[in-house]
Amino acid sequence: MAKDKKVESVPKDLTLPTEGQVLCVVEELVGADFLKVRCVDGVSRVCRIPGKYRRRVWFSGGDVVLVQPWDFQQNKGDIVYKYSKDEVRKLVGMGLITKEFIEGAI
Repeated sequence: MAKDKKVESVPKDLTLPTEGQVLCVVEELVGADFLKVRCVDGVSRVCRIPGKYRRRVWFSGGDVVLVQPWDFQQNKGDIVYKYSKDEVRKLVGMGLITKEFIEGAI
């Protein structure tokens, strides 16, 4: 006899960019665990997918990610976090990123 499991959804805290981190939109999958992203600060970067996301999190064009640019090479960085659709709506509502930027109009 199967017991009914109650799944309670606990709201996650929204991960916001801290100092030095930038919100970006994935433009292209370069390959070899690298992505080409367009960032809110106007710079296009090639970013590395860290090992904790490899084969666990799938990226595609249009995804919103949080990037930590490298100190010594500003056109490259590391992916820190991938936002879900609900989190992207919250970011748009907070004014941290615009829908036009996500859709590529800007």
